[in-house]
Amino acid sequence: MTEIYSCIPAIPLCISLGAALIIALLGERVRHLNEGVTIAAAGLKFLLITLLYTSVVGGAIWLWTPVTLLPGVPFSLKIDLFGIYFALLSSLLWLVTSVYSIGYMRSLNEHAQTRYYVCFAICVAATVGIAFSGNLLTFFIFYEILTLATYPLVVHSQTKEALAAGRKYLTYLLSGGVVFLFAILLTYTTTGTLDFVNGGILSGSGTTEFLRILFFIFLIGVGVKTAIMPLHGWLPSAMVAPTPVSALLHAVAVVKAGTFGLLRVIFYIFGVDLFMEIGVAPILAVIASFTIITASLMALSQDNLKMRLAYSTISQLSYIVLGAALLAPAALEGGIAHLMHQAFMKITLFFCAGAIFVGTGKKLLSEMHGMAEEMPLTWAAFTIGGLGLIGIPLTAGFITKWYLIGGSLDAGQPVFVIILLTSALLNAAYFLPPIYHAYFSSQEKKETLERRVSWCIKAPIIVCAIIVILLGTIPYAPYFPLESAHEIVRQILRI
Repeated sequence: MTEIYSCIPAIPLCISLGAALIIALLGERVRHLNEGVTIAAAGLKFLLITLLYTSVVGGAIWLWTPVTLLPGVPFSLKIDLFGIYFALLSSLLWLVTSVYSIGYMRSLNEHAQTRYYVCFAICVAATVGIAFSGNLLTFFIFYEILTLATYPLVVHSQTKEALAAGRKYLTYLLSGGVVFLFAILLTYTTTGTLDFVNGGILSGSGTTEFLRILFFIFLIGVGVKTAIMPLHGWLPSAMVAPTPVSALLHAVAVVKAGTFGLLRVIFYIFGVDLFMEIGVAPILAVIASFTIITASLMALSQDNLKMRLAYSTISQLSYIVLGAALLAPAALEGGIAHLMHQAFMKITLFFCAGAIFVGTGKKLLSEMHGMAEEMPLTWAAFTIGGLGLIGIPLTAGFITKWYLIGGSLDAGQPVFVIILLTSALLNAAYFLPPIYHAYFSSQEKKETLERRVSWCIKAPIIVCAIIVILLGTIPYAPYFPLESAHEIVRQILRI
């Protein structure tokens, strides 16, 4: 590995923050320029992060520590393979979601679009800051910026329902932030450092009982954003937000930041050996399994499409947590690959939900019978996303579940194979009936409503659905998630 000391890690953050500033200065009167700035910044950022990704894959690690915050704890930006993997996901989906947002916001003539695009840009800046954080304190700063920047997006409609959801959102996430900060302070007083180090920093720093307690404090702190049950209550409520915001929350920003943070804590603060030694992995696996099954059962009863997708997200995120808890190489690879796999599958589904709302004004699944004839492209993409989350072969979701099942067997834990197969059946139970009714429930022929949906909405749906198929049919292609996941796991396990 070659360490490169440079301010380069700050540039992607500055691109997003600069875009937010320009959009704020332009205001509502030049809305088209705001949209242009959003797309230009997203494209430039994706290009830069792609170039950085190729350099990190080649063995480079980028570092920048401009200022010291506490003795031995600088404000630290560090681009390693795990960080650039998450940043690449966020930058790509920012670009795709930016295009989608323009079509969505224009079609519904949404108010306060300047505020929307400003907060959107700050959210993505914070997400990349989380990816590039070199220590826990830097991570926490961006973690809380993300919480505050997403609040205006959650309450965008400013209805009573939205404001109540926003209060719940802040209550959960800020409370989790306080707990997370407490865990950080305990770590600092114990070790004198907060750096993310492969192998961890806590080994030999306390009794087994203390380290177990510290782990569960961390789990509560980051588990809120990860939506581990019973810390999930904010996520379904936040579905009052505009659909592009819901897509952002579920595919890359808040919940993925929480999951990414949990993996950082496990592998770069505790380390694999200590994580196994203190005996918390089996407990974490049980918590993840409970979330996977319970959230799937709750999804079954939801008639509102976005609410059903919300509970599906809660379940799917815990696949990643389960992979980390099992610690077998295949399970870890499946979990880390699922960071990207789930993102593309779930964003496809949310994009479809938004297209249906724009084209028909409908939100309830019971109102969507026979709709595939009216919106064939949208429902074809929805079918791909739904089959992917079930785990049907030739989709990204199949690759995830194949690796997780293999990892469960490698770890000598066949009970989790049963959990994963049960989850697949429940996924089928809440995705297949809507798909069936959309295609096969009879109703009088209606006009093709998809023509009401702009190509700024349809194009991202098509792109993401195609990626779901590509990730399932050629999973071992160079630079695809499995390749990066394999190398990340090799580094974590030092094999």
